Amino acid sequence: MIEASKHWEESMSKKSRISKRVGAIAPSATLAVTSKAKELKAAGAPVIGFGAGEPDFPTPSYIVEAAIKACSEPSNHRYSPAGGLPDLKEAIADKTLRDSGLQISPDQVVITNGGKHAVYNCMQVLLDAGDEVLLPSPYWTTYPEPIALAGATTTVLPTSEENGFRVSVDQLNASLTERTKALVFVSPSNPTGAVYPREEIEAIGEWAVENNIWIITDEIYEHLVYGDNTHHSLPQVVPQCAEQTVILNGVAKTYAMTGWRVGWIIAPKDVAKASATLQSHQTSNVSNVSQRAAIAAVSGPLDPVEEMREAFDRRRQLMFSMLDQIDGVSLMEPQGAFYAFPNFEGIIGSEIAGKTVRSTADLAQIFLEEIHVALVPGEAFGAPGYARLSFALSDEDLIEGIERIGSLLSG
Repeated sequence: MIEASKHWEESMSKKSRISKRVGAIAPSATLAVTSKAKELKAAGAPVIGFGAGEPDFPTPSYIVEAAIKACSEPSNHRYSPAGGLPDLKEAIADKTLRDSGLQISPDQVVITNGGKHAVYNCMQVLLDAGDEVLLPSPYWTTYPEPIALAGATTTVLPTSEENGFRVSVDQLNASLTERTKALVFVSPSNPTGAVYPREEIEAIGEWAVENNIWIITDEIYEHLVYGDNTHHSLPQVVPQCAEQTVILNGVAKTYAMTGWRVGWIIAPKDVAKASATLQSHQTSNVSNVSQRAAIAAVSGPLDPVEEMREAFDRRRQLMFSMLDQIDGVSLMEPQGAFYAFPNFEGIIGSEIAGKTVRSTADLAQIFLEEIHVALVPGEAFGAPGYARLSFALSDEDLIEGIERIGSLLSG
C-alpha cells in the first residue's frame, strides 16, 4: 500500500497539477495592486491607492433597501432562471431604451455574475479555436484571458495619446484576416478614459457590417462622461450592426455596486439563449437578492448617479491639472470613466531613490516602496510606459498622492 502511494506521488510529480489552460492565465494586475495596498495599509503604512477600479461611494440607499426587503421574501431563497429574473431583464430592456435609445426585448438579456462573467460567457459563446479577436490597446486587463480560454487569439491594435487612444478603420483593415471573428470596442475606455465621437463609432460599425465581424462593446462606464463628450451605443448608431453586436454592461460602476456582482449581456436572441444555457452549467442564477437590488438600481432615479459623476468630474480636472505640472509626465485629459492614464516614458531610464527605472512596472514598485503610493503600471494594459491612476478616491488622498509623486520625481 505504501509502495503504491509512493508510486502515485512520483507519477503525479511528473505531471502538472494545474491545467496548461488555466496555468497560462495571468493574475489580475488591478486586483493585485489594490490587495497589496490594502495589506500595507492594514499594517499601518500610510498608503494611498490609485489602483481601485470601483467607485468610492456607498451604494445608494434605495437600492440597499430593496435588497433588505428581498431578503425576507421566500421566493428569493430559491433557484431562479439561470439567465436572470424576468423582472430584471424587462427592467434592463426599459433602461437600455431610456439611456441609449436602443430598443431590445427581454429575451435578448442574460444576467451574469458581474461584468467579468459577461465577458467570459460572451467569448465562450462566440469564439472557436483559431479565431482571432481584434483588441485595441491599452485594454482592460481581463479581455485577453477569456479570449485565450476560448482557444482564440488576440490581435492587439496599439493606440496612443497622439490619436486619442482611439483605433482607426485603417488599423482595423490592416489587421483583418480571414480568421478575424470579433472586435472588442470600449467607450468610455478603461484604462485611458477615451470616448469615441459618434462619427468614428459609425465608421467602425459600418466596417464591421461590411466585413461580417462581431462587435463586443463594453458599456459599463456609459454614464461617466465629462465635458462635451457623449456616450453613444454602437448598435443604436449603426442599427444594421445589431445582429452582430454583443453589449456588455452592469450595475458596478454606475451605481457603486461592484460587490453586488450583477452584470448582463445584450445580444441577438440565439447568442443570448446559448449564453443562458452555458450559464446553467456554470453558476445557475445570479443571487436573487442582488438581482432585486439591480431592479431598483436600473429602474430608479439617476440623481445619485449624477452626483457621483459630478464628484468624479471635479477630481478628474484636479488630477489632470496636477499631473500635467510634473516634469517628464504627459497625459491626455480623461473624457470618461474614472481613470487618468499618464505617460511616464520621460522618467524611464532615470534613477529614483537610488534605483534605475527600466519600466513603469519598476516605477510602480518604487512608488509603493518609497512613498506608499499604489498605481497600476501600463504593462498590465498592454501599454508599457504608461500607468493607470484612478480618481475614485477622496480629494484629500488624491492631492496628497499626486504631491508625493511630484516630490519624488522632482527630487
